[in-house]
Amino acid sequence: MSGGRPRTTIGTFGSIALVEAPGGWTASTRVRDDDGRLRRVKATAGSKGAAAQLLKERIRDRPSQAGRAELGVRTSFRELVERWLAWNEGRDLAPKTKAWYAELVRSRLLPVFGQFALGEITTARVEALLQAEYADGWQRAKKARTLLSQLFKFAMRHDALARNPVDGTSPLKAPKGTPQALTWEQVTAIREAAARHRTGEGVKGPKPDGVVRDFIEVLLGTALRPGEALALRRCDVTDRPRGMSLRVTGTIVPRKGQGWVRQDHPKTEASVREIAVPEFAAALLRERMAGLGGEDLIFHNRDGGAYSQHNLRRTFREYLELAGMSDSGISFRWYRRTAATVLARAVSVDAASAFLGHTSTAITEGYYIEPSKVVELAPAAALDRILRPGATDHAVLTMPLSDDEEETLDGLLGESDERLELAT
Repeated sequence: MSGGRPRTTIGTFGSIALVEAPGGWTASTRVRDDDGRLRRVKATAGSKGAAAQLLKERIRDRPSQAGRAELGVRTSFRELVERWLAWNEGRDLAPKTKAWYAELVRSRLLPVFGQFALGEITTARVEALLQAEYADGWQRAKKARTLLSQLFKFAMRHDALARNPVDGTSPLKAPKGTPQALTWEQVTAIREAAARHRTGEGVKGPKPDGVVRDFIEVLLGTALRPGEALALRRCDVTDRPRGMSLRVTGTIVPRKGQGWVRQDHPKTEASVREIAVPEFAAALLRERMAGLGGEDLIFHNRDGGAYSQHNLRRTFREYLELAGMSDSGISFRWYRRTAATVLARAVSVDAASAFLGHTSTAITEGYYIEPSKVVELAPAAALDRILRPGATDHAVLTMPLSDDEEETLDGLLGESDERLELAT
């Protein structure tokens, strides 16, 4: 014998029974709710057709029996966004990140998908949106792609979708001719401009304190994010006979009414790391740390507080102008990309991933390998050999990136940075 009639699928109902009743007809059926139980639902109207229609409307509008409204293929994209943003409020994210999420999804995603149900948002529709964003800029498209992927993964965790419609969309490669790593000539020219900045006769005002000059050297030698470098304290640095190492434990973030302050954790768990420092950057840090207390910021303003990144960028733009690179688009992030390029080519992709604090190594280290207490020295040695002032072995920066290398570097800088510098 067979196992009996098939079980009604959750969210659906069985056959409708129509029975004549005083004053009309009663339609009834059993609905399998999202808690797995079958419940009978009835509706009475003046005719068979009206009773059946009213019953279907009641089934459609019934509240969830699981204690809260669940997501489904008929859920609107607008509701998904609001649920996702509410969930983000409880996450350990920087306030700036939360505000950025809300602004982007409401200004650029909701106008396109706000009237669709989740089941109506196909890969083709996502592709159309991403290509429209890509026409306005590669970074715009990448940010939209990242947030859409996060939204639909949230929907999948709630069984609203069986697959992520972002999967299968076209890769979004950086436009050729828009480099994001510095050439050796650019590194040298900016160094020379930093050394000449506000020097010579006729320059009025206080002499430069060299903060930005030293800051970009530390970025180049450590591949830190700007906020991580600004958050370095004297107690985060260890100087041993074999060389210097530093531990990344925080970042600098803007807080409303407080300005720029130190946050006691970096962007991701994988970003907490200890790395060796190449000698050219270590020498500058030693000078900066002279006379500082353990909790003092190495890069601090006149009051001992955190530097505003806006002020540092203004001075850096003056360096670029002095070097004849005003229209180059070079930013602090290019220094991280440059260090990543050197490490990926001169050491290994895995070494670069760990050095940069990329989350791809976090799962392996966290669940399969006992954390090592040894600071890996090879990355710092490669950075010092290739990027120190006067270096001659910098061939890794003279070759154009292949498509595979471009994809690899995008991966290294991808998830942790591609949360798109949301918090920096």
